Parts: sequence; C-alpha cells; structure tokens
Amino acid sequence: MKVLLVPNYSRENAKDAAVHLAHWLEREGIEVRWVPDKKLFSDAPIEVDDVDLVVSLGGDGTLLRAAGIVGYREIPMLGLSYGHLGFLTSGGPDNLLATVSSALAGEMHISHRATLDVEAYFAASDGSEVIEHHFALNDLYLTHGVCGDMIEFDVSVSGNHIDRLRGDGFVVSTATGSTGYALAAGGPIVTPQFNGMICVPVAPHSIRARAFLTAPSDVVEIAISPERNVERLFFADGQPLGGGMVGERVTIRRGPGDIILLDRSSTSFYQSVSRVFYGDQRR
Repeated sequence: MKVLLVPNYSRENAKDAAVHLAHWLEREGIEVRWVPDKKLFSDAPIEVDDVDLVVSLGGDGTLLRAAGIVGYREIPMLGLSYGHLGFLTSGGPDNLLATVSSALAGEMHISHRATLDVEAYFAASDGSEVIEHHFALNDLYLTHGVCGDMIEFDVSVSGNHIDRLRGDGFVVSTATGSTGYALAAGGPIVTPQFNGMICVPVAPHSIRARAFLTAPSDVVEIAISPERNVERLFFADGQPLGGGMVGERVTIRRGPGDIILLDRSSTSFYQSVSRVFYGDQRR
C-alpha cells in the first residue's frame, strides 16, 4: 500500500504531524510519498497513479491542492485539519493516527464530489488563440482586473443564451464549491450529492440577475463581450489561468471523474454547515 502526504509547509504543526504520520505508516509497512513544497519545487514531478490514499494536512486550501494533484483519477482522499476553517476535513491533531487508521481500514464514509472540466480560450500576443484545459474541484470564476472595471459578458447553458451581464464577474461552482466564492457572492449552500453546477453572478448591474443551478450534463459558456474590452481574469480553484494572456471565453462542464473524499459519516456535511456557518460549536 502507498500513501501520498500533502502537508501545508507554511504551518509547522502540519509539517510535524506529517513527519509523525510518515513514521507511523512506515512502521506499519506502508510506503510513504511526499508532495514537495510548491514554493521551493513548483515544477517537481509528482507520481500518483499507483497511490492508494492521499492525505492532506492543512486547511481547505491544502486539500484543494491535493485534489488538483489527484485530478480525475478517483483516488481516495482524506483531509486533516491544521488550518483556519477545515470545512472539508475529517480530523485533526487530536485524532490523527486513529483517523488515518480508519481510512486505511476502509471504515470511513465515502463522499463522491463532482468536479469541473474547464476549457479556457485566450488571445495570445501574436493574435493566435490558445486553449487551456484545467481541473477544478471548487469553481471557475471570472473577475475584473486590478483597475476594477466592470466586465460585460454573455452566459449560455448548453447552447441556450441566458443573458448578457455586466458586473464584477461570474462564478460556476460544484456543490463542494458552493460554500466558497459562490456562497460569498450570494449563492446557496448545496449538498454534495448534487451533481450539477451552481452559477452565480458577482455584483451584477441588474436586479434581475440571480443564481441558478444546472443539470449534470449541461455545459456553461461565458464569453467576453467585444464591445467592452477591459481587463478580466479567469481562475480555477483560486489559481489564475492564461499566464497573462487575454481571456476570451470559457466553457465549463462536469469532469470525467469525481473526487473521492473520506469523511466521518453521511451527516458530516450538515454537521460542518452547522458548525461553520450557523455557529453551533457543539459540532
């Protein structure tokens, strides 16, 4: 058996816990691999195809990094909380070894989390069109540039034009991402069992623009209006796309594989909603 560790290297407690966990796993005869610190080794190759379990130690951002490494491979993932929020995580310092032991024994609840397949189109400096494909667990969002100019763009779903909008941007999220940027923009909290997409305008210049949900098979397209050529940026799970090129349009569909997230029980999501968003500290 092989376990991949993804710690938050900026947190000493997460690094120390990862070392402690690695020693325990090796004593149990389990091979341990480490994801390197991305600040020091951003281009280091990471082999995950034969890994049996991925363990992230940090906050939700660390788990998102681990999800980006796993992609659509459907390798079980376990998040351990050493961050501020820990909405997606299933344990922490007080039950580190017990939680990992339960995961290895197949005793934890399995939550299938829908992903996004993002296809972004950019205009290169030589006038050519560049297409990028990206994975996302949480969301794809369009936002304005540093000057704060209002963006104008068209939104379509499976070939059906919804509207031409003006505003600060637009978020297309999974159910997992519904508690992130989409929620901050006014969208609903959505159960992980929902496999469609949540579409939320950000500060739209229209009282009629509202969030809406799509079917799992739908394809969402956001196309920048040529009539208002201002700076705009695309992000997938908080990571900028395009490397400085000008974004023209993006299509978002459900990814070909889910993230397999291990948690305590089928009620873990609602317990986390109660604790994080409604302030019930008994959770």
